[in-house]
Amino acid sequence: MNQIKRKEILTRLRDDNPHPTTELNYSSPFELLIAVILSAQATDVGVNKATTKLFPIANTPEDILALGVEGLKDYIKTIGLFNAKAENVIKTCRILVEQHGSQVPENRSALEALPGVGRKTANVVLNTAFGWPTIAVDTHIFRVSNRTGLAKGKNVNEVEQKLLKVVPKEFKVDVHHWLILHGRYICVARKPRCGACLIEDLCEFKEKADT
Repeated sequence: MNQIKRKEILTRLRDDNPHPTTELNYSSPFELLIAVILSAQATDVGVNKATTKLFPIANTPEDILALGVEGLKDYIKTIGLFNAKAENVIKTCRILVEQHGSQVPENRSALEALPGVGRKTANVVLNTAFGWPTIAVDTHIFRVSNRTGLAKGKNVNEVEQKLLKVVPKEFKVDVHHWLILHGRYICVARKPRCGACLIEDLCEFKEKADT
């Protein structure tokens, strides 16, 4: 995979979807942070169903703290790992109130210090809420990057660093969204929909499917 092909792949993805964004529903950096914490090993659809009920009742750190762990569980119990997530969200809200004036910090180290927030979650918040050119690598992006040849790596950190190195600056803010959507709907895990793929001729995957 050379830079000419990479730029053409990203240009096509951009032309097809000029203003991509997350499929998680949110209306503030705090709502986004909570939604991303809840989305670990869960679908965006499942998270949205829960937050549609939660956020009208509690969408600030103080409001969620007032619910308490058990009260929060009632809203998120349909999401996988909800017990641990409820504990982490409450702890995170307490830290936001006590250390950050109830605001989501625009700072990687401060974000990663929050319970339930790792590098990937921090990348999503910095990118989507604050417009940073960060690239959060999940299973979809890992698969698409390796399968197409766009940015190969043995683990998510290797793929992230490769993407940061090879993706031109003009695409960096949005590439996370393009790749995750491509992996979610076209370059799916079991049988990629190569026949419906707008970058099929540029992709270096050897076992292409016709669907």
